[in-house]
Amino acid sequence: MKILLPPSETKRQGGVGGPMRLADLALPALAAQRTEVIDALVALCADESTARRVLKLSERQAGDIVHNRMLQTAPTMAAVDRYTGVLYDALDAASLDPSARRWLGAHVLIHSAPFGPVGALDEIPVYRLAAGTSLPGIPPLRRHWAAATSAALADADFVLDLRSESYVALGPVAGVVPSAYVRVVTDTGRALNHFNKKSKGLLVRALATTRPRPRSVRALLGWAQENDIPLRESPDAGVLELVVDG
Repeated sequence: MKILLPPSETKRQGGVGGPMRLADLALPALAAQRTEVIDALVALCADESTARRVLKLSERQAGDIVHNRMLQTAPTMAAVDRYTGVLYDALDAASLDPSARRWLGAHVLIHSAPFGPVGALDEIPVYRLAAGTSLPGIPPLRRHWAAATSAALADADFVLDLRSESYVALGPVAGVVPSAYVRVVTDTGRALNHFNKKSKGLLVRALATTRPRPRSVRALLGWAQENDIPLRESPDAGVLELVVDG
């Protein structure tokens, strides 16, 4: 099983790892696409005023332009530790034991805009780039990433998709590989945004601490029942509902 997570706009600064090595990232078939986006982003950020306009940043966010400019030389840390925010705070990967972290590294991919999906333990630098940004010199990110990413994920046994819709568009898996998209709902079936990210983070933490190996929706639902995880099939094809109070 592979689990696809969205990234977060907020990121932890610094890192003790050396510069990012594209050859070490998960899904090496995406190396060419990664290189093109990184080169375009670095080039864009050579001009601060243009970069601020394209990336829709305020003057107070100029530091993000510097981070982008240094993508190829900046220090790195594991992606699952780099991202912060509600989902990643709930996952709290830093507090997991080594076995649980290894499970994350083997099963979790975090879908970034500049690097595509990277392994949870892949080392990445700080960056600023949203899924909907159009970079000069390359096609819109949706067209740049979608086909190549879908192909790179096609050999997975089963994909659990926890991404937001904007990142699903950068690499659709429905119809490409056996998969299920997770929607957070109340017990009446009403979709929720407020608890969406936290609930997904807690789900991945539960998976990492129990370390199952489901290869189908049925097996995943069996694991959920055994561990009192309120996960159920949706009337919508290809969708699972993660039920929360509300």
